[in-house]
Amino acid sequence: MAPAPSHCHATNGNNGAIAAADTPVKTQHCARLLDADEFRRQGRLVVDLIADYYAGMGEYPVHPTVSPGFLRHRLPAEPPSRREPDAFAAAMQDVRDVILPGLTHWQSPRHFAHFPASSSTAGALGEALAAGINVVPFTWAASPAATELEMVVVDWLGKALHLPERLLFAGGGGGTILGTTCEAILCALVAARDRKLAAIGEGRIGDLVVYCSDQTHFAFCKAARIAGIRREHCREIPTYRDDAFALSPAALRAAMRRDADAGLVPLFVCATVGTTQTTAVDPVGELCAAAAPHGAWVHVDAAYAGSALVCPELRGAVAGGVEAVDSFSMNAHKWLLANNDCCVMWVRTPSALVAALGTDQEYILKDAAAETAAAADGGAAVVDYKDWGITLTRRFRALKLWLVLRCYGVEGLREHVRSHVGMAAAFEGMVRADARFEVVTPRRFALVCFRLRSPNKKKTANELNRRLLEEVNAASSGPYMSSANVGGVYMLRCAVGSTLTEERHVREAWRVVQDRATSILAKMDIIMSSVNNISLQEKAFPRRGNGFSSEADAGSTCTKAEASYAS
Repeated sequence: MAPAPSHCHATNGNNGAIAAADTPVKTQHCARLLDADEFRRQGRLVVDLIADYYAGMGEYPVHPTVSPGFLRHRLPAEPPSRREPDAFAAAMQDVRDVILPGLTHWQSPRHFAHFPASSSTAGALGEALAAGINVVPFTWAASPAATELEMVVVDWLGKALHLPERLLFAGGGGGTILGTTCEAILCALVAARDRKLAAIGEGRIGDLVVYCSDQTHFAFCKAARIAGIRREHCREIPTYRDDAFALSPAALRAAMRRDADAGLVPLFVCATVGTTQTTAVDPVGELCAAAAPHGAWVHVDAAYAGSALVCPELRGAVAGGVEAVDSFSMNAHKWLLANNDCCVMWVRTPSALVAALGTDQEYILKDAAAETAAAADGGAAVVDYKDWGITLTRRFRALKLWLVLRCYGVEGLREHVRSHVGMAAAFEGMVRADARFEVVTPRRFALVCFRLRSPNKKKTANELNRRLLEEVNAASSGPYMSSANVGGVYMLRCAVGSTLTEERHVREAWRVVQDRATSILAKMDIIMSSVNNISLQEKAFPRRGNGFSSEADAGSTCTKAEASYAS
């Protein structure tokens, strides 16, 4: 929505005129809300707090030990009725004392649980700069420089990632900066839907079918439901460990053929470069070939691993496959230092996006003079980014991304990504060097999926590794990791990606994993020895009545005792 009038203006309830006598306008109070001197003073408090936070990051456990409701019980139930004395400084103290201790610290160098939410000085200050300027660039006319800077930086980034020219403005395509991959997938889906329905008739929306793998992020099926695709028409094609959990082109081709033979309409394929659970990479080029006979739209979700394409040696994951895609998205806020939020999406045919998402009725947003000038200037297109996404109000995200690219350059981004890939490779090497562990899936980028081998056939490795993860994450000042369960295999995930992570943090994390594994295995040995002794005694001296009546009963009791190691 367009910005509402300032609350500082008093109006007459009858005709909306400014109340000159009845209600005095407190212009002096309004002026203080953006007083330059106050802004400098309070701004320093914020900058100092953030700098102190980063400097003291190691003092916080990565994940807090709090219970639901902990913060609501510490804060008043009602908002302040009037301004408190030195309210801003008091609020900053509450941030330090109350809020920060209750956060999961995503910027911690010991945060290995999720793909990164990367930060940098340029990214954070670019975010602050955009918030301070606070423009609303829904059309070119609403903020010409904001629109054109966005067009420039999406082409810059596309070139840095070595994307096909046909996806860039320079090659007839184009890009936009959104908040998240969820938005990007939904926008692409709606564009594909409307393009297909224009050809076959809107009445056939119930026949549309979309395709992904069982490793595709849940955001895809959620977006499909929002776009009007029936739940039963979202095909999640199974993947297998032998294929590194990648989507099989043969399986996709067969599924699309079955649907077409049944009178349904294949619409959309979501290929992933770097799945959330294991960073599997779908064979994009082959999937495009499978989709082509049906005229299906192919979108690449490279939310995490798209950043890795800045490195030539990592582009092999999608080599030769992206040229035929219809759209491509990645999150620069995940690994390219752009701070949340910053998802970039490129499309081969921007007109399809505009046809589905464009709005023509808001004449107040149009600028006839700009369009006339553009036509006189050789027909240069005027981009109104409100027609490229879901929202009307949008943020000046391009400023942040532009600052990151200017301050660090493409080489700086490559060094950043390579450092994490190198640390992940080192962690992988430590895992492989310990015979008690195994690397479950091939490491492609900076995620290592591993697990502890079960020394006891009666105790599944899945249960053993659940316990291991609990103990690793419970360690004081230890790492914070996560898990995946793929193909029935439970594994631990160590994702290296925090800007503050150094090699020592990776080594320390591995030591904690080893120590906890040693403790768990030692406890298992003690309990198994006790179980075996009990079993031998019961076999030698069977009891009746309230005791053991059979060897089977003794075995059952042994199994229960064996399971107690986890308690």
